[in-house]
Amino acid sequence: MKKLVILGAGAGGTMVATKMREKLDPKEWQISVIDRDWKHHYQAGWLFVPFGIYTLDDCEKPKADFLHGVDFVQDTIQNVDPENKVVTCSGGKYEYDWCVVATGCRIVPGEVEGMMDDWRGDIHDFYTPDGAEALFKKWKYMKEGRVVLNIAEMPIKCPVAPLEFVYLADWFFTVNGVRDNIEIELVTPLTGAFTKPVAAEILNKVCEEKNIKITPNFNIDNVNVGKKVIEDVMGEEVPYDLLVAIPPNFGAQCLIDSGITDPMGYMDTDKHTLKSTQFENMYIIGDATNCPTSKAGSVAHYEADIVVDNLLREIDGEEPRPEYDGHSTCFIVSGYEKAYLIDFNYDVEPLPGKYPFPGLGPFALLGENHQNYWGKMMFKWAYFNLMLKGHELPLEPQMFMAGKMRHMAGK
Repeated sequence: MKKLVILGAGAGGTMVATKMREKLDPKEWQISVIDRDWKHHYQAGWLFVPFGIYTLDDCEKPKADFLHGVDFVQDTIQNVDPENKVVTCSGGKYEYDWCVVATGCRIVPGEVEGMMDDWRGDIHDFYTPDGAEALFKKWKYMKEGRVVLNIAEMPIKCPVAPLEFVYLADWFFTVNGVRDNIEIELVTPLTGAFTKPVAAEILNKVCEEKNIKITPNFNIDNVNVGKKVIEDVMGEEVPYDLLVAIPPNFGAQCLIDSGITDPMGYMDTDKHTLKSTQFENMYIIGDATNCPTSKAGSVAHYEADIVVDNLLREIDGEEPRPEYDGHSTCFIVSGYEKAYLIDFNYDVEPLPGKYPFPGLGPFALLGENHQNYWGKMMFKWAYFNLMLKGHELPLEPQMFMAGKMRHMAGK
């Protein structure tokens, strides 16, 4: 019996497992999915927990609900040995013929000097379930002060989440009747609100309209909890009353310990085939890759079809096809039940236009409306009920390949 081992049961790992079980003969192939957590987290939902829109229960379901016909191994990965094709866990070893690495990424606040000195005191996060819940309890009765959101460095999981957070904070404090007494500041290592020029210009203006200050080109060096300031490498200081931190994002520690990643824990990945550039019989998906695209659920969705197709091709003795174009689709919630939508890939930046969607659309690309917001909120249902079970979402990769994006831009 041949063995396919998938490391991680997040969005990417679950979709690959589901799709490969449909394609491979169970009499010939054993598919094992290894993950230490029995809960599946809808990570995009954590953004809404600090604002009381979702609870953690809204964002969690048992992984067993989605992993059918495969062996789900709840265990902690300790070592990955690609040379001998063996994965060592706390509870045993697992040999493989093919491996898919889907171990995601995580925040590491200890990488910033001083950040842990007041962690979950006046320094909070929303990139973990516990952090999102603690932040809601911390600030739900806040009446005045300076709220500073700091991005320590790139890459980070869901690059638009910081923007969504400050937009929602503006709405949250306005609804609570205290917005005039609360300053909101986005402190970022980027040159502005976003990396791509057309989108950055539009999203910068949104911040201006909402009286959200942007401090760009800020490369954090340390947090001084005594002075309640963050300091950058040039000595510039930004004061805070409540610091919402997005610390450095690293790949899985087990991969770093195995010596198979770059210093930040990401695996060297062919950005078009999604195959490991260093190790045979290994593919990487989602946040674990070093591909120059967003670390987001939509990316894992688009990548899953490429990984599955190329795995099957190689199993059949064919070469993998370089089909992944870096496609990413991101809703940007702006408060007041409105949102923006961006869609882009390696070569085409987010542009204004229309995104056709049966029944609800068209959605506005780089335009704000209610349809975009409800599209975002509907995505949670689609995620749990369609995407993880191997069904295709209406947001199809084929719809916005580079040529169609160019054709529709501005129309």
